[in-house]
Amino acid sequence: MGLFDGLGSIVSDVLSGKQVNLLSVAEQVFANAGGVNGILAQLQQSGLSDQVASWVSTGTNIPVSADQIRSALSPDQMSSMANALGIDINHLPELLAEHLPKAVDAASPNGALPS
Repeated sequence: MGLFDGLGSIVSDVLSGKQVNLLSVAEQVFANAGGVNGILAQLQQSGLSDQVASWVSTGTNIPVSADQIRSALSPDQMSSMANALGIDINHLPELLAEHLPKAVDAASPNGALPS
């Protein structure tokens, strides 16, 4: 059983509005990029430092757009994640733009991600 097996149903739950542990999903999805910390570092290096900092801080989250996600992640990463999750690659940036800030924010209630 591969790393991403079974995550398609989780994505379906997210898309249908059901509650899921988004940080756990994100950690699995981004495992090949160093986990959530690795993908956040990649987003920061792509010019999204203010957004990432706001998700981790105790203040208001600055949103990120699907286009910003597309620009920050490589085509190979996008394709791999979409294929593994069983979703159309065109939907992945919107899904990440909507849910990644919430997941990071929920995982860092005191302004820091757990190690």
